[in-house]
Amino acid sequence: MKVAIIGATGFVGSAVVTEGILRGYEITAIVRDTAKVQKAAGVTAVSADVYDVDALAVALSGHDAVVNAFNAGWTNPNLYDDFTKGCNSIQAATKKAGVKRYLTVGGAGSLYIGGHQLVDSPQFPKEYYAGASAARDYLAALRKEEELDWTFLSPSINLHPGERTGNFRLGTENPVFDEHGKNDISVADLAVSIFDELENNQFVKSRFTLGY
Repeated sequence: MKVAIIGATGFVGSAVVTEGILRGYEITAIVRDTAKVQKAAGVTAVSADVYDVDALAVALSGHDAVVNAFNAGWTNPNLYDDFTKGCNSIQAATKKAGVKRYLTVGGAGSLYIGGHQLVDSPQFPKEYYAGASAARDYLAALRKEEELDWTFLSPSINLHPGERTGNFRLGTENPVFDEHGKNDISVADLAVSIFDELENNQFVKSRFTLGY
């Protein structure tokens, strides 16, 4: 399988590239600065502007799947607008390139506890609100997408560096808590879940989440 990874040098994207290498996939790492892409057999670095639909479509053409790990920057004062614009552009470019399979990594803020989304809780950290609400709204828009075989992945509330175990549980609309009431996952295991989904197609046209 040939997979394009957008945002391939970010916290999530770099882990996805590593997992793709482990599984022997042909990976195209789409980034702004190709010098930062890890060098490995099967990995091709391509520089592209996510806001340029036509140019991005050219870069995505010929792939079996697109993984959107785009991050507009947590300290970006225009985070909401830039994230929304970027994801809409990536979605449009994926369709223009003729790629059907599209997996996007969002946030945990759109998960539900007690019928309410986390992002709407008074306890939700204000510094993450713009990014989380943008991801929540993008999921709502993505649910109307009919042409693509899309999947939206909400990471755990606590997404952190850590080892690759391959042992975690999956959920859909609610955080997957452990026996101690914690909902966490390593970024390496998040990457495992991404390729598991691309291989198994368990959550096509839906959202899933995970936790230990």
